[in-house]
Amino acid sequence: MAEKKMWGGRFRQKTAALVEEYTQSVSYDRLMYRQDIAGSKAHARMLARQGVISQDDADKIVSGLAQIQEEIESGNFVWRREMEDVHMNIESRLSELVGDAGKRLHTGRSRNDQVALDFRLYVSDAIREWQEQIRAVIAELVKQAEHHVDTLLPGCTHMQPAQPVSLGHHLLAYAWMLRRDYDRIADCDKRTRVCPLGAAALAGTTYPLDPASVAEELGMFGTFRNSMDAVSDRDFALESMFCGSLIMAHLSRFCEELIIWANPNFGYIYLPDAYATGSSIMPQKKNPDVAEIMRGKVGRVYGALTTLLTTVKGLPMTYNRDLQEDKEPFMDADKTVSNSLALMAGMLSELRFNTQRMAMVMRSGFLNATELADYLVGKGVPFREAHHITGAAVALAEDKGKALEDLSLDEFRSVSELITDDVYTVLAYETAVARRKTQGGTGPDSVRAQLAELAAWLA
Repeated sequence: MAEKKMWGGRFRQKTAALVEEYTQSVSYDRLMYRQDIAGSKAHARMLARQGVISQDDADKIVSGLAQIQEEIESGNFVWRREMEDVHMNIESRLSELVGDAGKRLHTGRSRNDQVALDFRLYVSDAIREWQEQIRAVIAELVKQAEHHVDTLLPGCTHMQPAQPVSLGHHLLAYAWMLRRDYDRIADCDKRTRVCPLGAAALAGTTYPLDPASVAEELGMFGTFRNSMDAVSDRDFALESMFCGSLIMAHLSRFCEELIIWANPNFGYIYLPDAYATGSSIMPQKKNPDVAEIMRGKVGRVYGALTTLLTTVKGLPMTYNRDLQEDKEPFMDADKTVSNSLALMAGMLSELRFNTQRMAMVMRSGFLNATELADYLVGKGVPFREAHHITGAAVALAEDKGKALEDLSLDEFRSVSELITDDVYTVLAYETAVARRKTQGGTGPDSVRAQLAELAAWLA
């Protein structure tokens, strides 16, 4: 006779040990115990309100589930692999505690809609935590930017010196990226936190359930309209992992710059000791390992997204056991995203900038060349012609080993008679930055407007 599984009524043979190990999910889905218990409490209360079970049974179920949560959180709960998953482990223990009342909990419910509910709540709780961590990173970016509105550094295109920009402006570019991530998660959460209860296995149920009241108790945004879609949909997990992938992409871009800036050939930043490591052989080394590992972990999150995309791409309606493979990729991605955001906030809080080095590097690379072209346009020269004249001035300065602003007036006039001594004011880097007052520009007024908007949002 087979061991007594909750679903084992028609089975005569015992489950093979390897099958039991291969198909179990309790080793990782136990992380969803809070969501499973919350969903079960709400389901029991709803069953009582609808007259499907007695109020006394519902009270026993809710009390028993509360005790189970205490046992789990105190480390006294015994997880049993033969019970397969978090749901069966909790329900089995509930029946031990409250008897037949516990066996009535599953009325009108299947593991298919139960796991969909649990996982939706778990994903929603996780991505809401991402939002709070994103806010913390943005807050640190804003703090740093406030101190460096007037600090200038070479802005690059193609990784080549382009134009001078405010360091504050540069940092806020990442704040706005992460702000989009925050908003994207909020939109994703609306589709994640939707109640599938009442779908049962796939076709709905004959019991007079009220999924809307469960959704309301659990703080969800609504209920499903199609029972088959409800139990088979994993779009919410995919969308959440896409949001996580973009977060990691944005963090990785910043890590790339920190790694470059920490190199003494750039020397723009002093890496905090707590977020760097040394070399086992080279005593002088200070390696940006946290930034490098964070950059590397992006592939891990991308891989989790690809894993689940591959899992769902060929599944027929409705629930298939393949969907058990949805949780580990998300849980791994969640750990990576959450830890990365926490580390970035901490690293930013201790990051220091070498403003003197930035100012020195500013003088190489002819970053004020565009200012000369604009100056000539102001003198009536067509832009394309002004561009060529400026190019000639840059070539002249390069030949003489000078910065553009160090050319003499006679040297300037050798490329254009229109240039007068007012050109030196225009070529000053501070002037170049200050003149860019357009919305979103790098000028101090624009940067302070960005800071005010982000500070208001954070508040």
